[in-house]
Amino acid sequence: MAKTVIFTDLDGSLLHPKMYSFEEASPALELIRVKDIPLILCSSKTRSEMVLYRERLRINDPFIVENGGAVFVPEEYFPFPAGDVLRDSYTVSVLGTPYQTIRHELITLRERLHIAIQGFGDMAVEEITELTGLSGAEAALARDREFSEPFIFQHGVDTRFLKAIEERGLHWTKGRLYCLMGNHDKGQAVRLLKSWYARLYGSLITIGLGDGLNDLPLLQEVDIPVLIQKEDGNYDPSVSLPRLTKANGIGPSGWSRAIIQHLTNE
Repeated sequence: MAKTVIFTDLDGSLLHPKMYSFEEASPALELIRVKDIPLILCSSKTRSEMVLYRERLRINDPFIVENGGAVFVPEEYFPFPAGDVLRDSYTVSVLGTPYQTIRHELITLRERLHIAIQGFGDMAVEEITELTGLSGAEAALARDREFSEPFIFQHGVDTRFLKAIEERGLHWTKGRLYCLMGNHDKGQAVRLLKSWYARLYGSLITIGLGDGLNDLPLLQEVDIPVLIQKEDGNYDPSVSLPRLTKANGIGPSGWSRAIIQHLTNE
């Protein structure tokens, strides 16, 4: 029998888009535990944030940080080497570009183009709190970046900046905020983990859940892609796939319904 593995976005998917709560997903989370299904968190969040949410969710599986910037695997999780570097109690595969390089590129491009842009590196914790709705403590964790830089246009989106990013051989994506990063995405990280799970279990059935453009590479890599409703009840029009399931419900409510539907129909 094929082993089910779930890859999921956090903000706006497993977590409520404003409250950052996951209580409405509790029935599906319990079913996942009962069925012993790996649940891979794959988010724009930093390692510091992901460690916190893994504790809150009682998850011990690998996780993917900063839109695919790196894959963290608990030490000895797989019965074979999985990762390149040992950090704390994780083996890590780095796919992204160092944060210092990303910050330098953002500063250089905005000065050259004379565009008013603010990244997290320009903001105090209080500003990130106001922008995101995170608590002060969690905003500090969100600022602890290693591979990417969330940013905002202060006077409306200027596509010259996005084009300049691409011309530099870098990538940008958009979730709650725009994000500047290197030549990586969630899909590359998902492929890497899929290869390790396939080595361990053989045949796999993969489910992926997300709510926006930055989740598209993840959804393209799974057998069952699920798009979660936005807070206004709509679905992100930039996400379109032939096999796409559209969840009935916003954030963790739709997440839970979709998971239960797929797991009980196996």
